[in-house]
Amino acid sequence: MNGYERTQAALDGRSPDKTPVMLHNFMMAAKEAGHTMEEYRNDPKVIADTFIQSIEKYGYDGILVDIDTVTLAGAVGVPVDFPVNEPARSHKACLSSLDMVKDLEPVDISTYKYVGIWLEAVERLSEHFKGEIYIRGNCDQSPFSLASMMRTPQEWMMDLMTSPDQVFELLDYCSDISCQFLRLMAKTGADMISNGDSPAGPEMISPAMFEQFALPYEKKLAETAHDCGLPHTMHICGNTEPIIELMLESGSDAFELDYKTDVQKAHDLFKDRVTFMGNIDPSGIIAMGSVGDVRRETEKLLKIFADSPRFILNAGCAIPSSTPSENIRAMIEIAHS
Repeated sequence: MNGYERTQAALDGRSPDKTPVMLHNFMMAAKEAGHTMEEYRNDPKVIADTFIQSIEKYGYDGILVDIDTVTLAGAVGVPVDFPVNEPARSHKACLSSLDMVKDLEPVDISTYKYVGIWLEAVERLSEHFKGEIYIRGNCDQSPFSLASMMRTPQEWMMDLMTSPDQVFELLDYCSDISCQFLRLMAKTGADMISNGDSPAGPEMISPAMFEQFALPYEKKLAETAHDCGLPHTMHICGNTEPIIELMLESGSDAFELDYKTDVQKAHDLFKDRVTFMGNIDPSGIIAMGSVGDVRRETEKLLKIFADSPRFILNAGCAIPSSTPSENIRAMIEIAHS
């Protein structure tokens, strides 16, 4: 099997010849390719070449094409900072109150520079690796997460408690934006599309609030991906144990979960239903641990999922740029052996 076939088998519930590896490594890959984040985010050819070089160096099975977590926020008017050596970030709201939601104009995100760069990069990789390496086109933030950026996380938490009707108006607006990106990404040749919804995790809101405000929109994302003929993956940071059963109701085909989630519980719930991606600690183990630490944690995951083909090895979140190459090599070597 090649990388594409190996990853597809894990998604289909068929046994691959080796455990597939899909790395959330855009920051590390850019640094190893000799690019700043500023150079990386502004050139689709640089993005594509960065991952091509990384595949040639390490030989893993699936590419997760990521740039930052604020591209959709920038597309709808949230002020965004663009550090030279770090991913873009946002700190300010574009909505000073929920009363402004009714005046929001529709946005065609395809006209936003960084959306176009992201799409072209995935298209280049799809053309280069089609049928050989699995391409996952990440589509930035889910509606709940995007809404939190439009209001700032602090104000958004207050909104959920005090203005639920207006909250849904903003979530509906953000849902259109998120689904636009999924539909655009589906045209690039990507094999899978995905979203992140970390502010919707239990470390920020209760399971009941997740079910009320985030889950219905996560379902819409999965439905949109399936309407485009592609599988969908959802990523949520933190300890997702309190909502892990609810997450299954979203209809996503795979879940990329943080190292804080009990992997045995995830295995027991997922093994015959959806594919688990992850979930080694990207900082404490992959970036700052020894080769022995990486081997131990990788072997632990492989042992837990030994009775299920629905497993793709990855970090629990984005791998830091400072990660030693020998740790990545150890992780892949164990999975492939």
